[in-house]
Amino acid sequence: MQSSLRNTARLPFISYGISRLRSIGFALHGIGALIRNEPNARVHLVASLAVVLAGLELHCGLDDWRWLALAVAMVWVAEAFNTAIEVLCNLVQPDFHPRVKQIKDLAAGAVLLAAMVAALIGASVAFPHLLGGGA
Repeated sequence: MQSSLRNTARLPFISYGISRLRSIGFALHGIGALIRNEPNARVHLVASLAVVLAGLELHCGLDDWRWLALAVAMVWVAEAFNTAIEVLCNLVQPDFHPRVKQIKDLAAGAVLLAAMVAALIGASVAFPHLLGGGA
């Protein structure tokens, strides 16, 4: 077994593929940690599921799904960056510091902005369907 692993390392494309798979694993671990450790991420998870269920119920078309997917992804990306910034700030400066508070507030504000825009996108998709026009 050991010799076969050494032989695999000699083939650059296999080594590259294994490295990419490991990177995906690390990223999935990060998403799992985000959901497990961050209450706001669990709120986003419930909201994301509600968006999918609403889109299915409203029989959204492909264009609507693109907007909904973009809105949901935008909020998740903002939350992930916010969490990463908070973790880094807590590591670098465990005690209160006004500049660290400012950094955390800015990152949290980005999540709020993303969520507000996502809500507007969701409303712009849903209202025509609710008013009977559909897409």
